[in-house]
Amino acid sequence: MLRRLLSHDLPRSRVLAVLLLALLLALAFAPFIFPGVKALSVAAKILVFLVLVASFDLLLGYTGIVSFAHTMFFGIGAYGIAIACSRVGPTWEAIAIGTAGALGLSFVLSLAVGLFSLRVRAIFFAMITLAVASAFQTLASQMSDITGGDDGLNFKLPDMLTGGYLFVEQSFLGVSISGRLFCYYLLFLSALVLLLAMLRIVNSPFGRVLQAIRENEFRAEAIGYRVVVYRTISSVLSALFATLAGVMLAIWLRYNGPDTSMSFEIMLDVLLMVVIGGMGTIYGAAIGAALFVVAQSYLQDLLRLGSEAASSLPWLSAVLSPDRWLLWLGVLFVLSVYYFPTGIVGKLRVRQ
Repeated sequence: MLRRLLSHDLPRSRVLAVLLLALLLALAFAPFIFPGVKALSVAAKILVFLVLVASFDLLLGYTGIVSFAHTMFFGIGAYGIAIACSRVGPTWEAIAIGTAGALGLSFVLSLAVGLFSLRVRAIFFAMITLAVASAFQTLASQMSDITGGDDGLNFKLPDMLTGGYLFVEQSFLGVSISGRLFCYYLLFLSALVLLLAMLRIVNSPFGRVLQAIRENEFRAEAIGYRVVVYRTISSVLSALFATLAGVMLAIWLRYNGPDTSMSFEIMLDVLLMVVIGGMGTIYGAAIGAALFVVAQSYLQDLLRLGSEAASSLPWLSAVLSPDRWLLWLGVLFVLSVYYFPTGIVGKLRVRQ
């Protein structure tokens, strides 16, 4: 049953299996294990980026396509919810309309970009996607009547998704059974279903063709596969999954703006997560996203503790200053690439 659920793509490493199980349990029981608003927000962010990073890995790791327009589709999903809930109101119908509209727009744009650009060489395709993503972010910033401009959009959701809505009066294990908790588990189930769907795709005959194209597209073309068609379908599927990740982000934050979902910094973070976890593995996307988000969220706190503990050594205290957290994050990334050149999952699977 488990083998079928995972599309016969087992971890193939005891250490990796333990890590994945620990991650699954940590996210499943995060509201009860890690109390506090920040911890719950970090767990929700991990769920969102699990889907976003896995969708990008479908494009980069499995098909070999380098695209910088991925966050554009992420932003479309978030804006779809924000605009629909702002215009229609805080209803489930607005969420459905926003999701459907965002998926439709992402489908059209990804199909257009794919058909127009996938015939050119990799570096030129990457530059085209970067130009399209930059233009779309500028458009979102300037269309203030629709998108809220640089200030973004704050919006309301159905009461069942808000912290003020209580399903029961009494708390369970010290946690209020509120709409916020329901919202978190809605994200958890969505992320789990989407990850399993992507596992099914990459382990299907279609996924095998994508991997063949990644290894040698000329050979794949020679044996009868229409490479442009398969690459276009991969681009569209990746964009749709990224759009759903954007929907999840907007539902959790109840806000969206250009810098929240469309910035180039997010694209770089996603690329780092894919490399850290291991390209060409959905499991790598999960591990990379979890490690990066946790480091990004708590590295400053750890450095603050280290700086205070080393107060008797001014030079060490200065090196461990929380203001230098980006430097240490970069050091951690360099070390991870050095010791795990094929990503964490790739290294663990080799070691068995």
